[in-house]
Amino acid sequence: MTTPPQGQAQAQRPTATSFIELRARSRAQALLDQGTFHELLGPFERLESPWLEMQDIIPESDDGVIVARGRLAGEEAVILAIEGAFQGGAIGEVAGEKFISSLELAKQDCERGTPVRPVLLLETGGVRLQEGLLGEAAMARIHANIVALRAHVPVVGIISGMIGCFGGMSITAGLCSYLISTREGRLGLNGPAVVEEEAGIAEFDSHDPPLIWSIMGGTQREGSGFVDLLVDDDIEVIRQALLAVFARGKPGHYRSAQVQAYRSLLATFDLTNQLDPEVAHVLLKSGREV
Repeated sequence: MTTPPQGQAQAQRPTATSFIELRARSRAQALLDQGTFHELLGPFERLESPWLEMQDIIPESDDGVIVARGRLAGEEAVILAIEGAFQGGAIGEVAGEKFISSLELAKQDCERGTPVRPVLLLETGGVRLQEGLLGEAAMARIHANIVALRAHVPVVGIISGMIGCFGGMSITAGLCSYLISTREGRLGLNGPAVVEEEAGIAEFDSHDPPLIWSIMGGTQREGSGFVDLLVDDDIEVIRQALLAVFARGKPGHYRSAQVQAYRSLLATFDLTNQLDPEVAHVLLKSGREV
């Protein structure tokens, strides 16, 4: 996994300001150093899901995941960008394999003495239901590879919007060394519609945006300790935040290792009534390890 010479770069960084308004490929281009973007296993490789057409769903030739190699502040990097406009960013067999292989190769580079900065652009509803257990199996391997890779270098996730990060990929976000989010970003194991369907509208109204963002939004998640940096929706602001967390090096502790602390904290919550977002914010912030 080596970056091609400057002359072989496929595209220049976009000049737009909003990161959210960009598609996945352009987001990767925007974060990498000027002129270093190079896509691996792109659409011309025709790596399509073999399962979607059987269900009358038109596949995409990159299966909704862009793998980009390049440099970040001169350092080797790989960006895995999920295209939320395709199947809601859901991960199936092919998309999952692109994630898994890229993480494995980055780990091999690190073991050979060539550190690679991994960045995950998480715009996803989780596992692709149309591919069932194939997506679930891919998710488990993604998680295992992130844990293995973060022993060598920080693994950084970015949640920008508009879909957010839910389902199995929210676990992926929780395993990242650092997590960056915009205020527009959302993070949760179950999305609003799923919670409403399972527990009823009295528990959670999925058509109430203020309620959704007060519970799952970037501001709440950062204040509760599940997001490390809250940033504005601006390409350069997000890029600088990304460089800043890589400059910190590997964190001293991981959220995913604080299982007992979170279990003890959750045991103190009174769930007989709907929990007020501000109360949840205070309880989570006071109870987490630092």
